Amino acid sequence: MKISIFGLGYVGAVSMACLARDGHDLVGVDLDPHKLELIRSGRSPIIEEGIQELTAEVVASGRVRVTDDSAEAIAATDISFVCVGTPASPNGSQDLTAIRRLAEQIGKSLRNKPTHHVIVIRSTVRPGTVDEMVRPIVEEHSGKTAGVDFSLCFQPEFLREGSSIKDYDKPPFTVVGVGEGDAKAEAALREVFGRLPCEFVVTSVRTAEMLKYACNSFHAVKVAFANEIARMSQAVGVDPFEVMRLLCEDKQLNISPAYLRPGFAFGGSCLPKDLKALLYMAKTADVNLPMLGAVLPSNRVHTDAAIDYVLNSGKRRVGMIGLSFKTGTDDLRESPLVTVAERLIGKGVDLRIYDPEVSYSRLMGANKRFIEQSIPHIAQLLSPSIEDTIAHGDIVIVGLQRPDLLEQVRKTAKPEQVVLDLVYMARGDLQAQYQGVAW
Repeated sequence: MKISIFGLGYVGAVSMACLARDGHDLVGVDLDPHKLELIRSGRSPIIEEGIQELTAEVVASGRVRVTDDSAEAIAATDISFVCVGTPASPNGSQDLTAIRRLAEQIGKSLRNKPTHHVIVIRSTVRPGTVDEMVRPIVEEHSGKTAGVDFSLCFQPEFLREGSSIKDYDKPPFTVVGVGEGDAKAEAALREVFGRLPCEFVVTSVRTAEMLKYACNSFHAVKVAFANEIARMSQAVGVDPFEVMRLLCEDKQLNISPAYLRPGFAFGGSCLPKDLKALLYMAKTADVNLPMLGAVLPSNRVHTDAAIDYVLNSGKRRVGMIGLSFKTGTDDLRESPLVTVAERLIGKGVDLRIYDPEVSYSRLMGANKRFIEQSIPHIAQLLSPSIEDTIAHGDIVIVGLQRPDLLEQVRKTAKPEQVVLDLVYMARGDLQAQYQGVAW
């Protein structure tokens, strides 16, 4: 395939060399004459293991040429990868000057091009940038329509400095964000990357844009977590490397998808208690753990948001499905749903609660003592019927991960009722099942 790459920095230079090695014809585009001259002479403008040898090989093969002329590159290729920089401003916002300028140039270059062209943004940009900024600029200057006359996509890159060629050849997955129904874009990107030994994932442009931030933020969180555990371990005379080695041995819960599905706040008898204990240990040992110290306040934000939504709605009758801290248990200790219930009651909300696992007549031991000693007023609000609970509320709060209960809400709730789903609130496919229900 004939491919152009705009921006020959780290991502662009590595991508150009690897794509040319795979047999594609490449045109590299950059405004820096020094970079262009280096590549023409068979040298890479970046420092990276194996990149100098690979660049020399692909330039000598004749599959790579470079230019500073955008129109020339667009005319000579079928697909363009945009890899220009998006540097951060002091306040954290992005400087998108290079993206805007290049979108205008690409648009002008497409105006007289008779064939379909695929544009793939690889620069890291905030969700919505491709659809809300790049697309209108290209359409304005080309006089053409995205998804019809040309394709506009986003593909996040996951190349680590120091191992980028290895990462290119063995990625965890290939993710491409394409416009709805844009078969030409998907086919072109499959032709380019389909040979890689990983899953090829097609998603929306905005999801692909957000994924890059999610991945890098998660990596940053992991580094910070390991370092905070290390500081705490050293303070109490424990080998931090052994602690983290053993933590990583657990592939069922620790290094796994467990606990990584969006939902409501955590609770229960273990997570809040042990996190508080760790933070107390840190305080007594004079160890600063700012990331771990922010976990409980972050968790409270989810609870506060649900409460604020109900109170700000002005509706005073609420049916709540779920009270325990987790689906499938009757444990009410540190349950965020108990917090929601108590706060709503305190604000004068007329509340009714249904939880199939929490029946006061069946409760025993610690859970019964907890209700009797800590929340006796809530016991009076428990209903044996989900139908009555749903019918009671102008707002129905769903706090349990039970498909059968969600289906019951779907069937029973009326169009004028508001369903606040705390479990699947980020899942548009499930929301669509609640026809006639306001969200």
